[in-house]
Amino acid sequence: LFCYSYLVDATVMSYRLHLVAACLLGTVYSQYDPTWESLDTRPLPPWYDEAKIGIFIHWGVYSVPAFGGEWFWEHWEGSKMPEYVNFMKENYRPDFTYADFAADFTAEFFDPVHWAKVFEWAGAKYVVLTSKHHEGYTNWPSANSWTWNSMEVGPKRDLVGDLATAIKENATDIHFGLYHSMYEWFHPLYLADKENGFLTNDFVATKTLPELYEIVNAYEPEVVWSDGDWDAPDWYWNSTVFLAWLFNDSPVKDTVVVNDRWGRGIMCHHGSYYTCADNYSPGVLQPFKWENCMTLDKDSWGYRREAVSTDYITIKDLLSEMASTISCGGNILINIGPTHDGRLPPIMEERLLQLGSWLDINGDAIYSSKPWSHQNDTTTSGVWYTSKNDTTYAIVLKWPKGNELLLGSSVPTVETNVTMLGYNGTLQVATQSPGMKVTFPDMSEVTTSMFTAGCGEKDVACRSYRGPVSKAGLDTSAQSSFIAQLDEKTNPSKI
Repeated sequence: LFCYSYLVDATVMSYRLHLVAACLLGTVYSQYDPTWESLDTRPLPPWYDEAKIGIFIHWGVYSVPAFGGEWFWEHWEGSKMPEYVNFMKENYRPDFTYADFAADFTAEFFDPVHWAKVFEWAGAKYVVLTSKHHEGYTNWPSANSWTWNSMEVGPKRDLVGDLATAIKENATDIHFGLYHSMYEWFHPLYLADKENGFLTNDFVATKTLPELYEIVNAYEPEVVWSDGDWDAPDWYWNSTVFLAWLFNDSPVKDTVVVNDRWGRGIMCHHGSYYTCADNYSPGVLQPFKWENCMTLDKDSWGYRREAVSTDYITIKDLLSEMASTISCGGNILINIGPTHDGRLPPIMEERLLQLGSWLDINGDAIYSSKPWSHQNDTTTSGVWYTSKNDTTYAIVLKWPKGNELLLGSSVPTVETNVTMLGYNGTLQVATQSPGMKVTFPDMSEVTTSMFTAGCGEKDVACRSYRGPVSKAGLDTSAQSSFIAQLDEKTNPSKI
């Protein structure tokens, strides 16, 4: 029996600190040691960079009050924010507790197969479901969350297991992943450890780590998306010990990826890929693999009953965010918040299906693509570049005026060939200084998956169409997203 115990500084040894050991029968760590130096040498599994598009799902007891967002409990009884306190006073009896909400987390309309198909239709290649948020409620029958889990109170079913099975059986191109919060706002053991300056870790030893091992062994997620780590350093969480086991000996050791939230100061420094912050979108190429986790509801990750249509980003904005993210080498993780009864809110489902319609035609420019020598065009705004093999793609987010697109970052040669996804013909190209001019066909000749009629900055919503589009009766100022496909003979201009 060989056990590796995480070493701690001698100054803390006078306190009761559990050295959580990763014990392997008859073996030692085969490849990666529980240090960041060693863990950072692990190559990124190729599937993750190729996937590009993910769906994030925030779903829990906070979906019952559905007011303000997923931080409802903390804002009500932790920070005691007036709007949350008043909401409870005006709508619930005086002795109502947060735990009382759990009985109404019913999920009676939860159809995991439908969810899986929607995610597939949306073009997602991975899904990350909240297994447990900061409230501590687990969406699976955890042995480490007694009476505060989805089997014992609320839905009376294994929500994680049901969705994992549905995805693996009905959407085989999608990789299943799980979000897990390391801390819990009001757990007595966590609060005691915090009071002790994190020189004890009873909470980690009896709650956080057992849960992590539990979900990996039970559901085999290929993404472990950690969060809630920021209060304490990584040695308190025993993060590197868990990750060494995950990469060396877990059932997903060859394919799993993890984010960068494993302790105070770790974010944007260690992990399979970096998130750096919520809604991280640098707009320029980064020297590391990164992910833009963003949400369709601009003000919340969980479902909000008080949200209005303008609180949700338009498909135009979603496509723009996706294009800039992929062009700069990132993945995009698009968040939705289901209702307490298990429905995907129609406006969120619509956005996902609109995205899928666009990807039906233009996905070649997204999946398995690589950043080009330029990320966005130097002459025309709203043009983002990607590349794949010998092809460069220009993602044009707005139909050019007069059907003429000016590209300053691309210099044509006599052999340059420019085509458009969704259009069978070849586009006319002329050299200009700098770059080139591409003449688009008439809109009526183009088959495209996304056509928005009169979709200006103040439009509340834009309609989407799947398949061939007729221009008849539509505003000539219509905007759309198209891919200009440039062959290998197109050279980047000098900057």
